[in-house]
Amino acid sequence: MADPQSYRPSNLPTDPGVYRFFDANDKVIYVGKAKNIKNRLNSYFGSNLQTKTRRMVHTAVRVDWTLVNTEVEALQLEFTWIKQFNPDFNIQFKDDKSYPFLAIDLNAEFPRLFISRAKKVKGIKYFGPYSHAWALRSTYETLMKIYPVRTCSEANFKSAKRAKRQCLMGDIGKCAAPCVDWISQSDHKKLANDLVTFLEKSPEDIALRVETEMLTAAQNEEFEKAARLRDQLGALNKAFESTDRFLNEKIDAHVLAIHEDITHASLSQFIIQAGRITGSRSWIIDRANLLEDESIISAMIGKIYDEAIPPAEILVDQLPEDAQELALWLSEKKGKSVLLTQPQRGEKVEIVQMVKRNAHQALIQYLSKRANDAAVSGSALTQISEYLELAELPLRIECFDISNIQGTNMVASMVVFEDGQAKKSDYRRFSINDEAGFDDTRAMHHVITRRFKRYLAEKDIDQVQADIDGAAKPRFAYPPQLVIVDGGKGQVNAAARAFAELGITDVALVGLAKRLEEVYLPNTSEPIIFPRHSEALYLFQRIRDEAHRFAITFHRSKRSKMMLESLLDEVAGLGQVRSKALLENFGSVTALRKASLAELAAVPGIGEKMANTIMATLAESFASERIDMQTGEILDA
Repeated sequence: MADPQSYRPSNLPTDPGVYRFFDANDKVIYVGKAKNIKNRLNSYFGSNLQTKTRRMVHTAVRVDWTLVNTEVEALQLEFTWIKQFNPDFNIQFKDDKSYPFLAIDLNAEFPRLFISRAKKVKGIKYFGPYSHAWALRSTYETLMKIYPVRTCSEANFKSAKRAKRQCLMGDIGKCAAPCVDWISQSDHKKLANDLVTFLEKSPEDIALRVETEMLTAAQNEEFEKAARLRDQLGALNKAFESTDRFLNEKIDAHVLAIHEDITHASLSQFIIQAGRITGSRSWIIDRANLLEDESIISAMIGKIYDEAIPPAEILVDQLPEDAQELALWLSEKKGKSVLLTQPQRGEKVEIVQMVKRNAHQALIQYLSKRANDAAVSGSALTQISEYLELAELPLRIECFDISNIQGTNMVASMVVFEDGQAKKSDYRRFSINDEAGFDDTRAMHHVITRRFKRYLAEKDIDQVQADIDGAAKPRFAYPPQLVIVDGGKGQVNAAARAFAELGITDVALVGLAKRLEEVYLPNTSEPIIFPRHSEALYLFQRIRDEAHRFAITFHRSKRSKMMLESLLDEVAGLGQVRSKALLENFGSVTALRKASLAELAAVPGIGEKMANTIMATLAESFASERIDMQTGEILDA
């Protein structure tokens, strides 16, 4: 590796610009921009560099730079060079999917509707991308009924014109057949423009116009035309129902959000038009060589809008440092002002959070796809055995996680993985007594003790006799080769005490600390660091995340039930028996609030009078405070 001081430049300018680091093979390994080239480049040759930055600087053998007039020009040149050189230490976007778009060629003499996965072509209107091809196909079929714009290739269109014979699509009413003059060129173009309006804006205006045309045709005794318009109106209404908006119709924006993990990050984009989500897409980012101060959101904006025209508004879950320069660059590309914002309240915040959850799911699916491969799972188990020096492969792994909010409604989860795959039939949940004063470490000791007491009690059950009796061997009777607890030294030592008290010595135990994904062994101060891109670490993360998900789900359910019990206690004249009946029927405050008066009255023992009392109590309770129905948290008014 090169000594950075051997190629450290001198007499650096103080102007804005873009710089490139090269390796020994003269390959560009990093591209960056700076407001002040001198200050930025000098920062790479200091003594307190972070790990990945130090690795990049030592890999490089030279650096050059190009001066520009403004920071926006620097931003544009940086995006161009990153696209051109694809440097190893810049953000690398992984997208193993080819997302389909719905495309309309409006520049053609007779506009054409088609599905495309190819690179966008100027002059063609694109809608999407669609994350599921089957959903696009369904939309495509419906649109062909509503707006029978031609879908055939140029060769087929010219062939039909020569033969003066329409194709099958014309015969079945899915094409207006301009090839045989069933529709004029101007009317066909109008049909295509209506289709674009339908996809871009609200369909209500189009439905009203079609209905007016239908009534006019019927009054003029043009019954065949009226029948076609009637069918078109029916298909239009059906499509509108299936794609009904659930957001404010004034929202027209692209939404970007990131979910970051130690080894990877994922970014999702939603395209919202007139309050409807018309497209979504996700990318995976490998953080192996990603420099510590790199902005994922900036790089993503550059990647998406380098060729595409940006919308009037882009919502993000975090504003990058160069947000102002990005907004200017986007505005120049669009030819009018583009707003780049991080919403702070209201519906837009909820939309951003929804996109962020989708980014999280995209990362889970990416890692799960790797873990579900049998060869990858086998490799992961082998690596775990080697890193932890186990006597055998951990074919059964159990992971425990504690969930609570400020010590209340404490619960624990146990998830089981066999041969590297989740075995959900063996998952278990544990309720923990809040009044006992448990913290996370005491709770972990308590849960491990409960689980392995059952193991000791059931392990000697005769399986042969169980088979004769027609009963399965209890699932707690199967011992794991490895137990993972979610947490660091405190949690793993608490679990180790439980094993020692029970006399269990044949089960390996580790703790996985989330902050740096460190693996702790009992009664040791220094953690084991798995290689950041090892299959072993991927599997550990997947198991830990599954245990956390399972615990959170149970915790929310328990908290919701507690809220309902508390609320029912406030209802005058409602005794224990009738409260229990309501709990069994509804189970949560959310379900109770959605219930109608008739549904409440139908619960055994309630009746109409008590149902009215319950609804009045509900109305009074929720008028005075707002509650997050997922977590039960009382929100500020």
